[in-house]
Order: sequence, then structure tokens, then C-alpha cells
Amino acid sequence: MSTDRYLNDLSIVIPALNEARNLADLLPQIKSVLASLNLRYEIVVVDELANNQTQEVVNRNGAILLSPRIHGYAAALLAGLNYASSQFIATLDADLSHPPEFLRQMWINRHSADVIIASRYIPEGHASMPVFRYVLSRILNMLFSRGLDLGVRDMSSGMRLYNSCALDLRAIESEDFDILQELLVKALVKGYTVIEIPFTYQPRRYGSSQARVLCFGLAYIKTFVRIWKLRNSIVSADYDYRAYDSLVVIQRYWQRKRYQYIVELIPDRVRCIDIGCGSSRILERLPPGSVALDILMRKLRFARRFLPRLIQGSAVSLPIGNNCFPCVVCSQVIEHIDSKSTLVELDRILEPGGMLVLGTPDYGKWQWKVIEWFYGKLLPQSYADEHVTHYTYHELIQEFVEKRGYTLIATRYIMQGELIFAFRKP
Repeated sequence: MSTDRYLNDLSIVIPALNEARNLADLLPQIKSVLASLNLRYEIVVVDELANNQTQEVVNRNGAILLSPRIHGYAAALLAGLNYASSQFIATLDADLSHPPEFLRQMWINRHSADVIIASRYIPEGHASMPVFRYVLSRILNMLFSRGLDLGVRDMSSGMRLYNSCALDLRAIESEDFDILQELLVKALVKGYTVIEIPFTYQPRRYGSSQARVLCFGLAYIKTFVRIWKLRNSIVSADYDYRAYDSLVVIQRYWQRKRYQYIVELIPDRVRCIDIGCGSSRILERLPPGSVALDILMRKLRFARRFLPRLIQGSAVSLPIGNNCFPCVVCSQVIEHIDSKSTLVELDRILEPGGMLVLGTPDYGKWQWKVIEWFYGKLLPQSYADEHVTHYTYHELIQEFVEKRGYTLIATRYIMQGELIFAFRKP
């Protein structure tokens, strides 16, 4: 993506509430760090109750002051993020608990992930805060991070560096500090990467915190309930990847058996293309030189972790030449498409003598119909209601063996419901 449209290299967003005394120390320190990095930058202070003293401190340091009419931390953070004119946006508190010098470390790591979190709770991170607040913060972060399967230990840290492409600021429902959790989950759902780097959280310099620990915890609980379904739905970029370790036994079993069978059927050291790759762990086992294709950009963002060569495209009309690949993998895709043109496309791109590994539910089996019904009740946010074309074993044998002359190499079933074929093209 071109960076020409950005006015600055880095925007600093500082939510504040009557913090003139702290800002008088903080802003010069930030300016000193950024000057040493030789960056084009802007500093945006957001204070809904800014008084004359705050205005004077902000003006003296060449910063920008925003005063949103809507109250609360979430409104302040959103106002600053929406105003920012840089590809990279750093956020930190106004009370000097986030050392400005740490901006240097975050900037150095800016290309390591789409969201970088200054973390108190990973090795070498530290936090100087009252014991009760520390314990409650650790408990909340542990419970909600694990409950939402975020893989992040300090999801409540307000010191972050965002690549602006990873920020989804539409339809934010959070009203307080829970916006930090919501922004993080939305980034992960869209396939963006998140890392934590250790830092030391310091006690505020002047004044008292406007955050109330009990309100903070209640906001987190409310947000957890609201976005749990989103995080665990097929909308999430890493849905299939996480299902491999799901706490739901049948889902975990299904994903692992599918992975086992397909990996066994893929020829060794043969370049493959995975059509409708999603976020399956099969991507980790494709031979070198393989390619993955999906219509959803969020799935491809996640797939970047495993393959350098990715294509965005539709399985109905593949943007690939004829006879290009010696192995084509297409698992759990064709039942989602209201057209048999995908079968024609799979045949078209497969080399003569090549292997087609094809997986789909067998709607000719009563076992699948029962499993699908129970699965839909157990995981209503899963794929079941998106199956628009119902294939059977005999239909696919007729399509590939009888009509196109393929040789059936292997047939695998998962609980007599999901069907996985290996065909060889003549």
C-alpha cells in the first residue's frame, strides 16, 4: 500500500482528563524522542474537559487539542484515532505511566506486526501499581484473554502502536476502557497480527487516576459477552486454525481428522494450490512452492503466517491458467457455492496426471444429516447454515470418474459424514 496519502510518519494519540501538570512533562519528552527518530509526526491530546491550563500546555508544545462532546475514555480514544493522519498511530496515557522513551522501541518494531502492545505481563515486563489493582488486572487479562483465545497477556494496556489498516473504527460499541479489548478483537478477526513487547509500567506522576477498577472490570465483562460470539464465529479469520484446539470435543476431533486425512493424501514434495484455503492448519503442511487462494482478504492475511504466495480470487472463476498445478486441494468449499462451475475450474487448473484432493459433506449419508443438525445446535455460529449445495458420493464419482475419466485413488470419511476423495486426472 502506498504511504503517499499519509501526512505524517507517526501520530501520537493521548486521551487525557485534567492532566495539564503531567502533560507539561510528557509532551516535551515525546517531542525529544520523536525528533531523535527524525520523523514527521503529530501529537493529538484528547481532553473532553480541557481547561485553559491544558490548552496552554498543548499549544506551547505544538500539539493538537481535541475536545469531544461525548464523554468517556472510548470517545476520547476514537476521536484521536479518527483524527490521526499517519500510517502508524501510537497511543499512550497522559499520566506518565507509559514512558515516552518506549516509543522508540515500538517504532523500531513497527513492521513486526499490525498491532504492537507494550506489555506488563510477558517475561521482562513489569508493573508498579497498587497490589489490589495489579491482582485484579492480572485476573481480568487472564480470564478474558483465554476466554476469547486472544493469545495476548496484556490486553488492557493502553500503550500500543497500530498500523492504521488494522483499525476498524466503525460501529464501536464500547464506552470506556473496554474499547481496548474491542479494537484488539476486531483486528484479530480480520486477520491482522498482534505482538507484545515488554515494558515497565510506572506510577502516575501527579494527580489520581480517573479509572475506577470496579467499573473497568464491569466494562470488560459486558464487552466479553458481546464479542464472544464474533470471536468464535466463521467471520473470524483464524476460525479453522483455532478449531483444531477447540474445547468442543467434536469440533476438535473433526478438524484433526480432516487435517490428518488431507495431509496423508497430498503427494510428497509436489507443489499444490489450496483452493478456499481459509485458515486451516493444512497450510502449514503444504509442500514448498505451494500457493493458497481464498476470496476473503481476512483469511489471506492470516495465511501470510504460513505461505508467501497467496491469491485472492473466487473458486467459481479461478484467476489461474490451464493445467498449472500437479496437485489441487479443495476442502470444505464446494458446498458453499451455488454452482457446479467450481468443479469445472478444479479440473481446468489441474495438470494431466495430477492429484485432486476434494472434501465435502456427503448428503447421501443419514449420518451427516444427523451430525449437521446437532452441530448447528451446539455451534450456531458455525458453517452449517452456509451449505447451499448438497453433494453425495455418487454425484462426485459420476462427475469425475464417469464423466471426466479420473481414477479414484482413495476415499476417507469422518464419522461417515464428511467425505474426502483423492482423484488422479487422466
